[in-house]
Amino acid sequence: MPRKKQIVQTQKRRKVYTPGQLSGDAMQVKPKGAFKVFSNYKLFAIIGAIVLIGGIGISAFYSNTSKKSAANSVRGAGVTKATPEAGSTSVTGAQATIKQYTAPPAMAIDPGKTYTATIKTEKGDIVVQLLAKEAPNAVNNFVFLAGEHFYDGVTFYRVIPDFVAQSGDPSGTGSGGPGYDLPFEPTTAPVKAGVLAMAKPDQAGAPNNGSQFFFALTDIPTQDGKSTVFGTVVSGQDVLQQLQSRDPQKEQNPEPGTRVESVTVTSS
Repeated sequence: MPRKKQIVQTQKRRKVYTPGQLSGDAMQVKPKGAFKVFSNYKLFAIIGAIVLIGGIGISAFYSNTSKKSAANSVRGAGVTKATPEAGSTSVTGAQATIKQYTAPPAMAIDPGKTYTATIKTEKGDIVVQLLAKEAPNAVNNFVFLAGEHFYDGVTFYRVIPDFVAQSGDPSGTGSGGPGYDLPFEPTTAPVKAGVLAMAKPDQAGAPNNGSQFFFALTDIPTQDGKSTVFGTVVSGQDVLQQLQSRDPQKEQNPEPGTRVESVTVTSS
């Protein structure tokens, strides 16, 4: 019998998967939806470059704007810091934070009224009648700062017996203030024991410091007409004599100055 013709089966070629490598078919799988962007390398590179350049541009714009703002800002524009509560003053007389303003306050007092200030200190209260008619600008300024609690926590950083007791500087250095100066306001009242006057540099024609003041502990005729007198002590002269002696200009590491707890002003 003739032999049956053997049918040779052709073995199909098997696909070989190499670990870590995608086969041809797997590489040809096309992404769908938003993922199409990532398959288009040129488009992806263009978008990335645009985002990078845009980010650099925005950063440069805000940086330049910030520099211009700083360059054009006015010293003490607005309230930049808040005054601390009484008791937070350091031993040097410097407050933890300080208020600063753009310019002196607008006139708000009535020179026809009587204004009385009570300066509460660690040693006791000093009551002062403010001279609104004689020095309206100085009194208006003092009333404003007291209402802002600017003086809460400052110290009498310079107290020289039989001479002066000086305060009103939030930095406790003798050079601080509210961010502005006051035009010198001439007054005729003599600088004698018990008067309250604005502090100012010794230079002729120099403006008054915006917030610093001093009490005369004795008569100082050399300051007559040179210092703006804007108040007189009604009670508390004995408290002035108890203030901690302190002369930071001559002493190294002087004792802490007597702290001002608060300043309140009433009118009638």
